[in-house]
Amino acid sequence: MTYGQRARETRVIRALVADDQAVVRTGFVNLLGTQEDIEVVGEAEDGAQAVRVAAETRPDLALLDIRMPHKDGIEAAREILAASGGATKVLMLTTFGLDEYVYDALAAGAGGFLLKDATFPELLHAVRVVADGNALLSPEITKRLIAEFVHARGARLPVHPPADLTARETEVLVLIARGLSNAEIADRLTITDHTVKTHINRLFAKLELRDRAQAVIVAYEMGLVRAGGE
Repeated sequence: MTYGQRARETRVIRALVADDQAVVRTGFVNLLGTQEDIEVVGEAEDGAQAVRVAAETRPDLALLDIRMPHKDGIEAAREILAASGGATKVLMLTTFGLDEYVYDALAAGAGGFLLKDATFPELLHAVRVVADGNALLSPEITKRLIAEFVHARGARLPVHPPADLTARETEVLVLIARGLSNAEIADRLTITDHTVKTHINRLFAKLELRDRAQAVIVAYEMGLVRAGGE
C-alpha cells in the first residue's frame, strides 16, 4: 500500500497555497486538485492574505512562498502556527541557493521545504509528509540548506547545554541532524525502532522541541554537527 493510499483511507488534507506569482500558485493548486486525498481550501497572493485565509479556512497545511510582499512567508508561518496552535502545518516554497531565510523559516516552525521546480511526485510527497506532522528533511534540500545557512550565520550559543542529554540521546540527535530516519538510526546503533522512538521522545522533551526540523537546528547550534563535516 502506498503512502497516498494510506492517506486517502484516513483523511483528506485541506491545503492553503500562497505565492505572489500567479503562474506558480495556479500550477500548484491545479496539481493538488487532481488528488482525492488533497483539497485546496484557499489561495493567497501575499503573506498577509495567507494569514487571513488560514484563519478563515483552518487548513491542515499551508504551502507558503518564503518571499512574498506585505508579509513574508516566515512571518506568515509564525502567525499561522500561533493562531492554529500548531494544528496547521507549514511547508515552505524556496529556490535552493537563493533564500538566505531558510534557517529562520525552520526556526519559525516550518516542517520542510519544497523547491519551486519540484516534480509532481515530489510535491505530493512533501504535502503528505508535512501534513502528517513529519519534517521533510531530505538530504538534497533541507539538510544542505540548514548546513549552508547555519555556517553562514556563524556560531551561536547553545539553546540548551548538551549536558542535558545522555550519550545515547546525543548520538540520536546527531543522526537526526544527518537526515537519518528512525529505521536507519536503529540500524546504525543496533537498537530497536521502539528504543529509537523512546530516545527521541526523551530528547525532544528535554530540549522542548516540536519536530525533527527543530532538532536539526539545535544540533547545529550545539556544534554537534557542522556544515560540510561530521
